[in-house]
Amino acid sequence: MSVITAFSGTFCNADQIVSALVSATGYRLVPDSELVAQAARLSELEESKIARAFTGKVSVFNRFTHEKERSIAYLRLALAELLAADGLLVYGFTSLLVPASISHVLRVCLITDTRRRLEAARSQEGLGEKEALNLLHTQDQDRAVWVREVTGQKDPWAGELYDIVLPSDKTTPEQAAALIRETLEKPLLQPNAKSRQAVRDFLLAARVEVALAREGHSVGVRAENGQVLLTINKHVLLLSRLEEELKAIAARIDGVGSVAVKVGENFYQADIYRRYDFQVPSKVLLVDDEREFVQTLSERLIMRDMGSAVAYDGESALTMIEEEEPEVMILDLKMPGIDGIEVLRRVKGSRPDIEVIILTGHGSEDDRKVCMDLGAFAYLQKPVDIELLSETLRLANEKIQGQKAAAAGPHGA
Repeated sequence: MSVITAFSGTFCNADQIVSALVSATGYRLVPDSELVAQAARLSELEESKIARAFTGKVSVFNRFTHEKERSIAYLRLALAELLAADGLLVYGFTSLLVPASISHVLRVCLITDTRRRLEAARSQEGLGEKEALNLLHTQDQDRAVWVREVTGQKDPWAGELYDIVLPSDKTTPEQAAALIRETLEKPLLQPNAKSRQAVRDFLLAARVEVALAREGHSVGVRAENGQVLLTINKHVLLLSRLEEELKAIAARIDGVGSVAVKVGENFYQADIYRRYDFQVPSKVLLVDDEREFVQTLSERLIMRDMGSAVAYDGESALTMIEEEEPEVMILDLKMPGIDGIEVLRRVKGSRPDIEVIILTGHGSEDDRKVCMDLGAFAYLQKPVDIELLSETLRLANEKIQGQKAAAAGPHGA
């Protein structure tokens, strides 16, 4: 049996077509939610964070955490482990992770014109025309970003990505299912030795990619008959040292016969290769209304491979906490609007897992006591020695990682 992948736009009647296709073929439906759950079991990442990889928005911390790239690596592994079986219908964003080298896969795209989708959005969601158009634009943008990320194509509906592009408004779900089922019978879509080997290559590449991700690396990975090719797409000064480290990690994976490393087409651009450093926090939010001070501090943390973002007031900080989920906050006390103590109180009330380091030039002993009683990790005075602050951040990260390990239990990743 072959495998079907289905990718669609929103408001295209895709769910009904997929349901009819499952009934017509008896294939097992594998939605994004199943692969996200499996990727979470394989990794230390939460399901919500993995699913965020399907959106067009990238965290300001991502160049330090590689969270999106790690999420995709674990999604590939979850999918690659499933593809040893036939009779699957992979539906959603993850369908585009199946490499083109696996020939016994029928790739289907379900889409219709924007006008009809707009009408469906207005009818189903009770939206005005402008709101419906904005919703479609956001959803299509998410798909465009995802497709570019995993295939290099800019157009999510490009015909070369699929074997069948079905205008879903011009056929009933049953007719669409019958057409797809008929196409499945073609000899080119039947499994053969080469296609089975491509599945094994995909699984090996996914295992290597995850092994590298666990060591903090993010590079392109391909495999063919036990030969693994790693591609570095960001500039690094000590290239030979990185190459040797990558080769050593990849070579430990069962089934790897040889490892080669090359630089990709983006290597000579300005973006810098950063390994995810598990010893320091990679998501530090700096909250201080002294702009020059906090920007300088941010740059100094970045030089120490700590990802940092800046908020200049309490309101902005509370918003960023919801959107970016920092691990550590460095918080000033005296700010206009919501002051630091109130920010600390709210953060510890809603997100007690965030460690808060108070860094102030105006605090009193009473302030220190209040902050520590509210759950602050440390209370430091300005001007602060950068080495003392770095050590405090390292200790905060140590506490965070210990809590994650305890929460994961003996069977955690």
